[in-house]
Amino acid sequence: MSRWLEVGPDNYVLTTQGSLLNTGLVVGTERAMVIDTGGGPRQGREILDAVREQTALPLVVVNTHAHYDHFFGNAVFADAGVTEFWAHENCAAEIEGNGDAQRRLVGSGEPEMAAGDGENVELVVPNAIVKDQPVLVDLGGQTVTLFYLGRGHTDGDLLVGTGTTLYTGDLVEQGSYPSFEDSYPEEWADALRHLSALRHRYEFLIPGHGKPFGDQLVKTMANTMSTAVRQAIQATRETPNDATKAIPILPYGPEQSRWFIKRLQETRAHH
Repeated sequence: MSRWLEVGPDNYVLTTQGSLLNTGLVVGTERAMVIDTGGGPRQGREILDAVREQTALPLVVVNTHAHYDHFFGNAVFADAGVTEFWAHENCAAEIEGNGDAQRRLVGSGEPEMAAGDGENVELVVPNAIVKDQPVLVDLGGQTVTLFYLGRGHTDGDLLVGTGTTLYTGDLVEQGSYPSFEDSYPEEWADALRHLSALRHRYEFLIPGHGKPFGDQLVKTMANTMSTAVRQAIQATRETPNDATKAIPILPYGPEQSRWFIKRLQETRAHH
């Protein structure tokens, strides 16, 4: 477990080993907010213990999206008395409908969570819902804005903004290729452009995994994704029966490129 990094007054980020998940912590005068809870009870407990070294205040939790490494630690926080779990409505629906199916994705570090057997392994579905309008959460002396820029990495990516810091969840990938498995590539590029337009408002930008980043990364990521969309559409027009021909020309690894093409075809078909 690494140490807390302060990113703005009373705004922190903690990187846990393994998935290198960034958990955010925003401390007010009356309560504190924890952003993403880890991939199971072991990581969740590690995060909670670290949070308790920083603050004894009552906690609220935010799940940025419905991928297991961001919400499988919720039960630990519920067990510690947290009753308010924030998420976008699509994220909450996904956790409720398909959360259990993600247990098979859990690595060897969380055997209880994978098996669904043991303490704090039940799924806690977020109960404080954000729709398409921003929601302000007052922590006392510090107001946090929870907002949605449309579909991107998933259909329920929530951004968490404070006076100094923006926690972006996995809308931004730092240090590795984006993962496209349940993404909306065209809309993701748009969401990144929206994100870039907010750059003057925040001093620190924190991704779901990887190091704090600057606006240049957001722009590059948006441009790369838009270019990839164009290239894939073009390649698919030229060889409609073999979209995989586009894989070598895409700016991602072969595995991500395959998912990118699959998701681009699925999400375009629904227009």
